[in-house]
Amino acid sequence: MNRREALKRAAALAAAALARPTGAGAQGAPSGGTLRFFPGFTSARVKTSGAEINLVHAGSGPPVLLLHGAPQTHISWRLVAPELAKSHTVIVPDLRGYGDSSKPSDTTDHGNYSKRAMALDQVEVMKHFGFDRFPVVGHDRGGRVGHRLALDHPDKVTKLAVLDIVPTYYLYTHVTLEFIQAYFHWFNYVRAAPGPEEQLKAQYEAQRAKASTEVQQEYMRVYTDPANVHGMCEDYRASASIDLKHDEESWSRKVQCPLLTLWGLKGPMGRLYDVLAIWKERGVNVTGKGLPAGHNLQEDAPADVLAELRAFL
Repeated sequence: MNRREALKRAAALAAAALARPTGAGAQGAPSGGTLRFFPGFTSARVKTSGAEINLVHAGSGPPVLLLHGAPQTHISWRLVAPELAKSHTVIVPDLRGYGDSSKPSDTTDHGNYSKRAMALDQVEVMKHFGFDRFPVVGHDRGGRVGHRLALDHPDKVTKLAVLDIVPTYYLYTHVTLEFIQAYFHWFNYVRAAPGPEEQLKAQYEAQRAKASTEVQQEYMRVYTDPANVHGMCEDYRASASIDLKHDEESWSRKVQCPLLTLWGLKGPMGRLYDVLAIWKERGVNVTGKGLPAGHNLQEDAPADVLAELRAFL
């Protein structure tokens, strides 16, 4: 099935699916405002050729780059990063469009929110810290950035771990009703602005009043910011447009470095897909396993994720 046919089929199936709005968003505050979640870390802002990336970092060993998913920010790694920093130099950024990183202007092709642009940000972030080669660990959208990073910059990525995803191009060319029902936001967020943004803003404003923990309050701080909500929607719009073009062009290439895939046994990814088999088609050296967690592995089962990453790294 080609991309046009896949998206046409997706639209038809979406019309029949029950709309199940899911999470989204992200916002901004003074750099360093999240250090309470990362003991011993330092905050920084790094200007790249296309954005300004907010991050925290710590450690003095070999490098590792941790990338978050949507709608989260870098604090999704708060239960894993401090432990990894005991043996590695750990760099934990907000992707462009998320958290306290900058929100580049819109383009008609959504190119400023393409995974290619996000991947280049991270190459430049790591170079800022003196690392030309490094492993990448990405959850959700961060895993998609990591996949693109390994394809576009194979000389930079020494190892790649992707958490609870299969490749974007695979999903959009294997659309089923079950996929749409489990991941309705993939189709909801790609609608033209401001419809999805207004829906998400109202949803998160209602949730913000119920936030009772520091982590919930921090997430709601970012989720209710209009710029972050729009940035996340642009990320999804890019995935259904310019990212698919890039994926088509590079689909014959495989990830050359060791690739680890982890997925949640309590979430839909492992239920709907043979995750390991799909990734084995996309890399030359692929291992993986399911973990006793939902979609947000590093928050639901941090000890399991940490153990797997330590062994892999």
